[in-house]
Amino acid sequence: MRFLIKFSYDGSSYCGYQKQPHKETIEEKLETALTKINAGKKTAVTATGRTDKKVHALCQYAHCDLDVNITEKNLKRALNSNLPEDIHVIEVKKVSSTFHARYNVKEKEYNYYLNIGEYNPILRNYVFQYNHSLDIEKMQKAIKYFDGTHDFRAFVTENKEKENCIRTIRKASISIKDNIITFSFIGNGFLRYQVRNMVGILIRVGENKLSPETVEKVLLSKDRTKSGKTAPAEGLYLTKITFNE
Repeated sequence: MRFLIKFSYDGSSYCGYQKQPHKETIEEKLETALTKINAGKKTAVTATGRTDKKVHALCQYAHCDLDVNITEKNLKRALNSNLPEDIHVIEVKKVSSTFHARYNVKEKEYNYYLNIGEYNPILRNYVFQYNHSLDIEKMQKAIKYFDGTHDFRAFVTENKEKENCIRTIRKASISIKDNIITFSFIGNGFLRYQVRNMVGILIRVGENKLSPETVEKVLLSKDRTKSGKTAPAEGLYLTKITFNE
């Protein structure tokens, strides 16, 4: 029986989502809990994608196959009883055996939060404590260059010469409230470090070190060395996922 699990997590204490030898990860915690529930049979999960060290998720999904007869309600309860407090299952539902949590994704939304006000030690693991003023108007102009379908090779940290880096961003926006800037990106998929690298160059625009138009030039260059510093992980959240019908 295949189940789709909707869950959230605080990534502060983990070395990312994906399993790694001798390191604590979200995936390892989920699979350990599911294996216990599945009568001791080793049980794998397949997520919509991975998040990196210290990145958070308000909305993440993964599917798994179980041999035991269990209701959706009881599986949710059992998972939350066997997971640490910084990982929480929001919803569980049965899906067809052909459903795939990764390949059925239509869109993802990521938000990045940055504090331009006074340093806040309570939020240091959840909001990037930049703590300096930025030119919001210029950043709002610059972020619009990410809208549409582009080759985002210049905003991927790893060498992606052979990989398809073409992605579509349906909406990219910036808003501010109480000195917290929110960068929002909605698209059909994102490459590793892409959002944090896009935020990184937008910060440089806000610092008046680059013009808004430079973002378009860097995007077209497909040269990672031109896009600058990667924004820290703690401000990044996976916030929404929609699936194809």
